[in-house]
Amino acid sequence: MQLDVFTLVPHAFAWLTEQRPVATVLGGELDLRLFSYRDTTPLRNGQVDDEPYGGGAGMVLRVDVVAAALEAAYGDPPSHPVIALSPQGRQLTQETVEQLALEPHVTLLSARFEGFDERIVEHLASDAISIGPYVLSNGDLPAMVLVDAIARRLPGALSEGSGELESFSRELGGGLEYPHFTRPAEFRGWQVPDVLLSGDHARIESWRKEHVR
Repeated sequence: MQLDVFTLVPHAFAWLTEQRPVATVLGGELDLRLFSYRDTTPLRNGQVDDEPYGGGAGMVLRVDVVAAALEAAYGDPPSHPVIALSPQGRQLTQETVEQLALEPHVTLLSARFEGFDERIVEHLASDAISIGPYVLSNGDLPAMVLVDAIARRLPGALSEGSGELESFSRELGGGLEYPHFTRPAEFRGWQVPDVLLSGDHARIESWRKEHVR
């Protein structure tokens, strides 16, 4: 899968490329490319944003800057998904992640401060996604969330079986995973459920099914 991220701070993603599962599939199942808007901006002195028409606080990422970046990378308008990370976008779900992980090529557009000129979302992006009903100072964190979520669904990213029985999976009916416990079996009087210590795999499986949340 080729995953392209357009951002003002490509170096912010450096730590992510060193972490599993991204590091596990990077260079194999995942080709992650980072593009800086400043490298291709048609404006002087690396300018990429401007004051909003009508007044108001903050700066807005310009439509001509994003158009220039996409044209430099792809030439013709891309036919693959181009996703703007925006609080106005549709809410990110595991189902969306699963769908995107099947795409051979996806582009993520990140902005900062007041976000995108609306024409970017309407005409240059094919979709807009939000990671939650709150506001961040930039779109790089949502982009990292999406990169990580997609990467862990690629072949070889996780050990066999660990990606199937987890929160929001089809196997759990879209619910949250059952509670997990590990050693010690007792701590400050807090006990691990006896069934999990029994060694009876049928009982354990039944307990886990009952405690899917």
